[in-house]
Amino acid sequence: MDHLQTGRRRPWFLGRRPRNGARAALFVFAVFVLGACGTTAPEYAERGVEELYNDAMDNLVAGNYLTAAANFDEVECQHPYSVWATRAQLMVSFAYYQANRYDDSVFAAERFIQLHPGFDDIDYAYYLRAISYYERIVDVGRDQEMTELALQPLAEVVRRFPDSEYARDARLKIDLARDHLAGKEMNIGRYYLRQGQYLAAINRFRAVIEDYQTTSHVPEALHRLAESYLAIGVAEEAQTAAAVLGYNFPGSDWYLDSYALLEGVDLRPEVVAGSLIARLWNRVF
Repeated sequence: MDHLQTGRRRPWFLGRRPRNGARAALFVFAVFVLGACGTTAPEYAERGVEELYNDAMDNLVAGNYLTAAANFDEVECQHPYSVWATRAQLMVSFAYYQANRYDDSVFAAERFIQLHPGFDDIDYAYYLRAISYYERIVDVGRDQEMTELALQPLAEVVRRFPDSEYARDARLKIDLARDHLAGKEMNIGRYYLRQGQYLAAINRFRAVIEDYQTTSHVPEALHRLAESYLAIGVAEEAQTAAAVLGYNFPGSDWYLDSYALLEGVDLRPEVVAGSLIARLWNRVF
């Protein structure tokens, strides 16, 4: 999953700390506040909100992420009506994310979203939830359930906050995740091709050009279609796949390979009227 990493984006408000005497108005979700207390908090000792929050920030900066999460949780438990309690709830999610405790980060982010939908930094809560799925994407040789799960919350960040910095990063991650899913289809298709299961391979390569047409795998998928169709004696489809490849990616090595493959059996790339590949390409693009 290394090629999917785009860097961990820290919240812009990370450096905020309470000043002496910081206070805020009440908020109306006490039942959720009480439910959060007592799960991660250290041994109870009543302390000021400034001291608690600053201790949490110190542990976060020092890389003591689980301790920081417990400290932020304690801010909310001891001072539920402080403005810093609200911010601490979001920082709990961030601390868990930094500790690679992704399920805990998602839970905390979703709780924050439910409690504070109008909060100034609500976009970061949605983003935290999304990347807590994204960070768990595995290589294309394994199940891609987490990749599918990451796409919906990433898309929600883009839909709800299209002009935010998090939306820009989410768009990049969506493209990378879709490329990853296309890579999975290609991986399976190549396996079927090596096994001589050409129809099964064709279905996988067609899925790439139909469902993931903006990914980097499309040129190879078209070449593999030409190769597969030629193997089962369907020359028209092979010619059309190669012609579409040459038209859209004329300088690619995959087109040179397809051209050489057809030339070896006295054929040329050509869009054959009525071919399935031609209809599919026109419909998709």
